[in-house]
Amino acid sequence: MMKSLYALTLFFIVGLTAKAQDSLLTKEAAIDLVLENNLSIKVARNNRMVGSNNASILNSGYLPTVTANGGGSIDKQNTEGKLANGDTRTADGVETRRYNAAVNVNYTLFDGLGRYYNYKTFKERSQQSELQVRQTIENTILQLFSVYYEVARLTENTHNLEQAMAISKDRLKRAKYQFEFGQNTGLDVLNAEVDINTDSINLLNSRQLLRNTMRDLNLILNRDLTAKFEADTTVNFVPGLQMESMFNEAKMNNVRMQIVEKDINISNYNIKIAKSGFLPTIGLTGTYGWNESNNNSPLAFLLQNTSTGLTGSVNLSWNLFDGGRTITSAKNAKINYENQELLKKQIEQEVERDIRNAWDSYKNALYVLEVQEKNLQTNQDNFNRTDERYKLGRVTSIEFRQAQLNLLNAELAKSQAKYNAKLAELQMLQVSGQLLNVDF
Repeated sequence: MMKSLYALTLFFIVGLTAKAQDSLLTKEAAIDLVLENNLSIKVARNNRMVGSNNASILNSGYLPTVTANGGGSIDKQNTEGKLANGDTRTADGVETRRYNAAVNVNYTLFDGLGRYYNYKTFKERSQQSELQVRQTIENTILQLFSVYYEVARLTENTHNLEQAMAISKDRLKRAKYQFEFGQNTGLDVLNAEVDINTDSINLLNSRQLLRNTMRDLNLILNRDLTAKFEADTTVNFVPGLQMESMFNEAKMNNVRMQIVEKDINISNYNIKIAKSGFLPTIGLTGTYGWNESNNNSPLAFLLQNTSTGLTGSVNLSWNLFDGGRTITSAKNAKINYENQELLKKQIEQEVERDIRNAWDSYKNALYVLEVQEKNLQTNQDNFNRTDERYKLGRVTSIEFRQAQLNLLNAELAKSQAKYNAKLAELQMLQVSGQLLNVDF
């Protein structure tokens, strides 16, 4: 009997443990889900596929064009003809049938290198679309962890409020016992009841906010909004970060700077594309054709005529003057290139500002976390001493409640500081272009 009871108890404990593990949404699992399901990332990946298709040889203009055409016609006519000897002949309802088919091949040998630089432009845009996918992933992951860590923070807050609620209930029970034995007045009982009501409201609001934030996270993960889970409340910081190295990484790996670099390359190619309009175009044309004609007229010299043949030609086209459109396009392309250079300088300054601001915020957040951890330890010690003295009747319920609130506020502040520091670190890693290269 005891063995069966032990086995049943063990099975129940293991089942609860497995259930808790199944409901835990780890950071790694959250990243996998967002990369697989997030709609913004899916749109960015589709745009990348469009860019890849545009950069293929099939869209380059380097391949020839092949067209086929064919046709047929039938006509009936009444004809009359006079021969050389003066005789006249007539034919009524003469039917003539004509058929034709041809295959045409056109190939551009030279178009002023416009085709070449167009192909280069498509390649740059394809690489730029890859960077845009990365930018979307970085922004989405930062958004993911902003919400994920908020769920973790609210989870810790809810747990701390539950502990505060338990302390307040124990205090009320103790106050009622003391009142029954005449050791205090009914005012202590009323104060304890008021504090329980306050703690109940705070706990209720925290649980509601936690549920709302969990739905926000499910929305980012593009899954059932009512899915239940637990967030991992452990936070690990990336060791050995240095301001100078982060700044150098930002110059090379920041996605905004890489995207604007592609824009500059594209603008440079656009100048060359515009200038290609000043040069001639040389093309080849080839045709293989078949024609057949049937005529049942007695006046016709040939009743049937069939011909097949291959023709080829080289053509040159040179637009000597197009009203100034090519000149205008070349000038505007140069201006756009200058604008991209200016935009690059602006982004470089913004990235430098962002990395310095992010670094200062990160270091400040780490300092605040360190202070809040010490503050929490101090308030924990103070509460423990106050709790012992309260049990001995050496402090009032008001003093005990104040020590309890001080501890609760210290716990909430430390939790807030921990996640603020982690988010500041992630923002700095994003600006430096290292967000996707670290463990979360």
